[in-house]
Amino acid sequence: MNKKIILVFALILATFLMVGAVSAEGLFGFLDGSNTSDSTNDQKTFVVGFSEFPPFGYKDANGEYIGFDLDLAKEVAKRNNWTFKAQPIIDWESKEVELNANEIDCIWSEFTIDGREDDYTWSDPYFNSSQVIVVKSNSGIDSIDDLNGKVLEVQSESSAYNAIQNNKTLKDLFSEINKIGDDDTALMDLGSGVCDAVIMDYPSANYRITERFHDADFKILDEHVTHEKYGVAFKKGNDELKDQVQKTLDEMFKDGTVDRIAQNYTEYGISEELLHM
Repeated sequence: MNKKIILVFALILATFLMVGAVSAEGLFGFLDGSNTSDSTNDQKTFVVGFSEFPPFGYKDANGEYIGFDLDLAKEVAKRNNWTFKAQPIIDWESKEVELNANEIDCIWSEFTIDGREDDYTWSDPYFNSSQVIVVKSNSGIDSIDDLNGKVLEVQSESSAYNAIQNNKTLKDLFSEINKIGDDDTALMDLGSGVCDAVIMDYPSANYRITERFHDADFKILDEHVTHEKYGVAFKKGNDELKDQVQKTLDEMFKDGTVDRIAQNYTEYGISEELLHM
């Protein structure tokens, strides 16, 4: 009788040890990223870091993240059987930290290659944008020459800020150049007379003037400050993911998907700025 009891206890102990081993394997698999939350497949979650730069990435009236860049990223994820996740980068200056810490898989956010070529592993450029100057419609400012002695606002740590810093002739025109947190605040300052001009990306300027300020108060000067190319930025050395995303993007350009997505934002100048791969 005692031998039977001992045997039963031994079997129970063995069962607990087996369950514990499986649980531990699952736990460590989760910690090292090899496990998946979906037991029916091995889907990868494609985490796209972005900042809210309409019309490239922003939240619609339903609270859903949309935009030209995010729509492209969603389609790339779909074609690779990846789960798509849009991850807002709240502090834009932390973007590289988040990428290097693997909190995001890439930065896909109206992101300029020029001047950052060696900082990331890049996709091929897919969009050619430019920096433009926005002024009040009734300001009497009709050209860049009219900006002499004026006050400029520009978003800090942005391509627009870099563009003005690298153009001494233009920079010296202004009596003041003030860095601001975001383009919407800069445009509100422009409307209230705090500044005389704002520099920003052309599609973003088109979107904000059309959708948020209803065309009446602002205009874009015809002379563009600089041209730049957008790409998808990956962690330095992450060629495997970059190559897969690039391959999918190439297919999307070839079969017309990129053009069709761009048509959803054509009123903001997206279609005319595409770089066909």
